[in-house]
Amino acid sequence: MAGIVAGFLACVPVARAQPLPRVVSLNVCTDQLLLLLAGPGQIAGITPLARDCWNAVLCEQARHVPVLRPTAENVVAFHPDVVLGESYTAAVAIQAARERGARVIVLPPAQALADIPGQIMMVANAIGAGARGRALAADFTRRLASLSTDPGPGGPTAAIYAANGFITRAGSLPDDVLAHAGLRNYATVMERQGTPRLSMEVLVAHPPDLLVLDRSGQGTSLAQSMPDHPALKRAFAGPRHLDLPARLWLCGLPQTLDSVAMLRAARNGLENVR
Repeated sequence: MAGIVAGFLACVPVARAQPLPRVVSLNVCTDQLLLLLAGPGQIAGITPLARDCWNAVLCEQARHVPVLRPTAENVVAFHPDVVLGESYTAAVAIQAARERGARVIVLPPAQALADIPGQIMMVANAIGAGARGRALAADFTRRLASLSTDPGPGGPTAAIYAANGFITRAGSLPDDVLAHAGLRNYATVMERQGTPRLSMEVLVAHPPDLLVLDRSGQGTSLAQSMPDHPALKRAFAGPRHLDLPARLWLCGLPQTLDSVAMLRAARNGLENVR
């Protein structure tokens, strides 16, 4: 009887695990989602920007996987099963991937923190990492709920100030980060939505409660030196300014919540000076 059973079992087909798809990413934001979700050996290539620590929070992890320029020629040469990208980037490479039969996932830029769990799952499902994606998305949702604070109509204002005097307006991911940290966007409160730039004179004459310096790189140009002007340092001394690396909200990632935590702590520090 035992021999009959053994013979029967030998004839039963064994389900083999499908190999995970090889994935190429053509954008620094999808690079980082891929680094968070991919299994060993699954990444065929990511962009060089992923190794730039001014632009990417996962720059150190990126040093251990291949990089490629986001060109059509590279997409063809690497033979990926899945290609990840963002809207308005590497259009020719994306088209080449489609023509070669790869599965193409194009994410729109995250404009709110609520967009991030869905984008995590889009990438996770495409690369066969559904369980890892669900865990990451759930952790993000829980942490966001624990950090969020309602600014209210009289809450403190914050201006996000970058090189060349650029400010952050409504409808962007940094704007939503401010709101969740309990801060009102100065550009909205002061009705400065019509211009992407703001002079230092206006900032000093009509100051926000908090000046957030959006650091996106090192340099010696006049544009990059504006956030460090002595007039701003005097006007926004001590807890009234915060240096925040742009990489934290350049892309919609779990690490974007670190910017919420930093801003919330800065908001709490304002209570002693308002």
